[in-house]
Amino acid sequence: MTTGRLHPLLSSPASASLLACGVLWTVVMFGGCQSNEPVSYETPPQSAALPGTLSTYPDPMRIGNAGGAAFPETPGGTPGSVEALPPTPLTLNGSAATTSPASPPTGLPKVTAKAAILVDGFGRVLFERNADAHLPAASTQKLLVGLLVAERGGLGTPVTIAEPDTWAEPTVMGIKPGEVYTRDQLLHAVLIRSCNDIARALGRDHSGSEAAFVASMNAKARQLGMTNSYFTNSNGLPSPSGQYSTARDLSRLGMAALRHPTLRAICSTRSYVFRLANGTPRTLTNTNQVLHHFPYCTGLKTGTTNAAGKCLISSATANGKTVVAVMLGSSSPAVWQESEALLKYGLGM
Repeated sequence: MTTGRLHPLLSSPASASLLACGVLWTVVMFGGCQSNEPVSYETPPQSAALPGTLSTYPDPMRIGNAGGAAFPETPGGTPGSVEALPPTPLTLNGSAATTSPASPPTGLPKVTAKAAILVDGFGRVLFERNADAHLPAASTQKLLVGLLVAERGGLGTPVTIAEPDTWAEPTVMGIKPGEVYTRDQLLHAVLIRSCNDIARALGRDHSGSEAAFVASMNAKARQLGMTNSYFTNSNGLPSPSGQYSTARDLSRLGMAALRHPTLRAICSTRSYVFRLANGTPRTLTNTNQVLHHFPYCTGLKTGTTNAAGKCLISSATANGKTVVAVMLGSSSPAVWQESEALLKYGLGM
């Protein structure tokens, strides 16, 4: 039977004071971390007042990626000066009490996705539902693409588009062979608008070919402790077949992304002006609708295919707390509403 599980530490009367003192961080910490500090960042500016109810979420793919006023670009680091962080194996451990999804604990949001997980900045599992089920991750795996590219650095390096880069549908930028862009431009486009052709271009630039880059993705996944994930391409499309991940593994990826300043900055960018090789500007609106509606949201990555449904790795920070929520196999608008509800739950809102 499908279950949602809440960590027992959160259900005890003394949990709030213990968590405040930092006593419990060792219970289910990310194993192998090189620092005992939680993932936590400055709370983003809040627009007006925090809404008391969930917003109405539109379909992000119906929002045009051209026209309209653009938000100022969030700096993604100085090109050529980004230093790769040392590999940090991340593991999520600990047991959780089982609760029936039909009668969740007080305040626990309803989750209808096939799989979901909520973790805090210490790696504690606050909620999980089928978190280890093997499911397609769609474009959420582009966060792994972004991590590899950001760790390599040299974001000011020019990338010349090759014909194989364009062999991707349906979400594409429309780049053409022979055109030249910087890694920084391409990195923004793949994380903000999820362009499949640009994912292929970044992969080939990184490793020499799509196949070699897929090997790099799987190796990096193992470094992060994503032992229940396997990838066959850079963009999350269902061909070649056989790729999968889990909500738990993707939460590890989300935490790793938040620890990288370049990735963290780009994933929190709501809009970005991408200038095509012919000089035409194209405004790219972030596909993550929670980022546009919930003022404490800081990212991270969306994904959608017919096989995967709506998928989302989302993050939020407030009052010194950071949480990451993962939804796999959801629908729209439930993926946005339920992700926002989980984030609020994890932040104590």
